[in-house]
Amino acid sequence: MIIARSPLRITLGGGGTDLPSYYEKFGGFLIAAAIDRYVYITIHETFVNYLIVKYSKMEKVKKADDIKHPIIREAIKMLDIDCAYWEMSSMADIPAGTGLGSSGSFTTALLKALHTYKRNLIHPKELAEQACHLEIEKLGEPIGKQDQYIAAYGGVTCFEFARNGKVNAYPLKIDKEILYDLEDNLLLFFTGYCRSASSILKEQHCKSKKNDKMMIENIHFIKDLGVQSKKALEKGELRKFGDLMNAHWEYKKQRSGKISNPKIDKWYNLAVQNGALGGKLIGAGGGGFLMFYAQDKVKLRHAMIMAGLEEVRFRFDFEGTKLVIQP
Repeated sequence: MIIARSPLRITLGGGGTDLPSYYEKFGGFLIAAAIDRYVYITIHETFVNYLIVKYSKMEKVKKADDIKHPIIREAIKMLDIDCAYWEMSSMADIPAGTGLGSSGSFTTALLKALHTYKRNLIHPKELAEQACHLEIEKLGEPIGKQDQYIAAYGGVTCFEFARNGKVNAYPLKIDKEILYDLEDNLLLFFTGYCRSASSILKEQHCKSKKNDKMMIENIHFIKDLGVQSKKALEKGELRKFGDLMNAHWEYKKQRSGKISNPKIDKWYNLAVQNGALGGKLIGAGGGGFLMFYAQDKVKLRHAMIMAGLEEVRFRFDFEGTKLVIQP
């Protein structure tokens, strides 16, 4: 049996600058952190001449070409694997569509498991590149590269996206005590509903492609906030980081009317009134998780729980995509 896992992620600054429609013209920058909530892929051989695939649905097919799940189908074809007599399944600690990068985590875990089956060693950079190629180029998803790279690398990591598509990844230079404070004071609350990011990201992608002035200026500003967030974190200025999160959210909402809604705005305002220095909706928007940097964790938790939101506690993950069990 093979079991591979990939961490989910939160974005700490610069989110949205990793879309090709933006970075191919201007270059992108963001900071992301992997968290100890995971997507798992298991593969084991059976005695039945079928490929059984289990995710939110179950498929039983004779060959990879017949698989309906596009990422699984194309990953198996890309690595040219004969997958008869297989059973493959996926599990996740957090539902898909909640803004924590589950698609990128799913793809990197899947590719890691498939490479292990073929007894290939693969570096995190190559793993991330293959996952991006599969999702963005082969399947044409209107997404960025952040999710695949942070899932592959793990840690609290800075990513620079060059105009030619190259990605430079390096760890945030943050003092250990500041890192612990950051980890302790970032709080995640589930809004109670999932959403697809595709329509929101497609709108940003199309406007960026058309050089929409308002969209381009908005993402320029978000990128600058990402650079400022990096400086604040490396200097240990966590209060300033909280303020930058708040500025990020205000600008992010201007990209699309689908990013927020009256419920999310109400919860956000309630959090700011009850111990949060700043926050934002994780991912493209529209639902999923609200993340806050808290000055008063006890007061904030109480207010959010009374408002009906569920907290998901986490720690940072520094292992990235890895094998849990290998043959």
